[in-house]
Amino acid sequence: MSMSLSGWLEHCERLHPAGIALGLDRVEAVRERLGLRFEVPVFTVAGTNGKGSTCAVIESVLIQAGYRVGVYGSPHLVHFEERLRVQGEVVAAELLVPHFEAVEAARDGVALTYFEFTTLALLRCLSLQPLDAVVLEVGLGGRLDAVNVIDPDCAVITSIDLDHMDFLGSDRESIGREKAGIMRAGRPVVVADPMPPRSVIEHAQALGADLWLQGSDFNYSGDRQQWSWAGRGRRHHALAYPALRGANQLLNASGAFAALEAMRSRLPVTAQAVRQGLAAVQLPGRFQIVPGQPALVLDVGHNPHAVAVLAQNLDQMAFYPRTHAVFGAMADKDLAGLITPLLPLVECWYCCDLPTPRAASAAALAAAIEAAVAAWPAGAAPLPAVRISCHADPSEALAAAVAAADPADRILAFGSFYTVGGVLRQGLPRLGAAHLPS
Repeated sequence: MSMSLSGWLEHCERLHPAGIALGLDRVEAVRERLGLRFEVPVFTVAGTNGKGSTCAVIESVLIQAGYRVGVYGSPHLVHFEERLRVQGEVVAAELLVPHFEAVEAARDGVALTYFEFTTLALLRCLSLQPLDAVVLEVGLGGRLDAVNVIDPDCAVITSIDLDHMDFLGSDRESIGREKAGIMRAGRPVVVADPMPPRSVIEHAQALGADLWLQGSDFNYSGDRQQWSWAGRGRRHHALAYPALRGANQLLNASGAFAALEAMRSRLPVTAQAVRQGLAAVQLPGRFQIVPGQPALVLDVGHNPHAVAVLAQNLDQMAFYPRTHAVFGAMADKDLAGLITPLLPLVECWYCCDLPTPRAASAAALAAAIEAAVAAWPAGAAPLPAVRISCHADPSEALAAAVAAADPADRILAFGSFYTVGGVLRQGLPRLGAAHLPS
């Protein structure tokens, strides 16, 4: 089958009746036929929030230390090939095609989901690169996620909260048990959540994994100018803050440092590489602030825990007369949990449709905002007057926000990778309010 990458992605969408079908048997069978394995150290990162940032910090520090690093993550913002980076650069679409062909040949009738097929193709591409280390981001859960067919040398579990409960369980203990499935016996597992579910700790102990816990095996502290990190046998003092913004980035960086320390015998890094890695790390859409008039804030936060952190980050920014929010989200999310933390901060809401059947309609989002406003406690601080409008897509919503905003305002785009990706589809916007003098 001779096809472009876009043709292969369309093919992948047709292979399995379900968008998500957790389980490793089918993926493992195809992995075996491909002979897919890694001969270099593998970091696998799972968690509810902070996975992408943690992967990015590990990647950046290792690159600064002189290693050649490959990273697989998902989902993408605009282009599918963003899911694979080698040495910090996105792999070109045409280089991925042979690996889709190889998976198609190896599956021999096995029905793989879109995520399973594409994961195997991108992992095969990584496995054939001349690398020193590989960083893999789990898509959903851990135990039954397609990424888990690769045995990690170091597992990392970031913050754990309620999300994807239809698949992972209704409480943190159940979700933690699924995340813990990426652990391997006798190998290090770094738990960055400062209050992890007991199920995570118990699973590590039952496996005999080398458990690194935030607060006991490693920790961090800091003030507004600098921060410090301490692990079992190493300390980093007077560190600059990561180039990634946001209240939780020290937590993510702390877990990344612990993973690097746990693998130090195979991948030693210098203190200078740590400092340079922090300064160089990049990850679009994670509390990304784009200067302009008005300023633009991009955040892929799509569960209540992530949005609560987003609200804290917004509240700590400089003064802005008004905040305009471009909002798109999946219908199966806790919409009230996404909206309520931002109600005291957002005056104007621009709800948008998203190009996926899972998405809530703009009208449904508008109704959820109205319901959240009506449910605001009578004794709480009064909310600003709210204005809500509906739009066909994120680009149209952003244009409406720019048209209504004053130069000193800020615009937030959040709620889904699709929302931020839609805003970025034509490139990184540099906003200038229409009524500014030229």
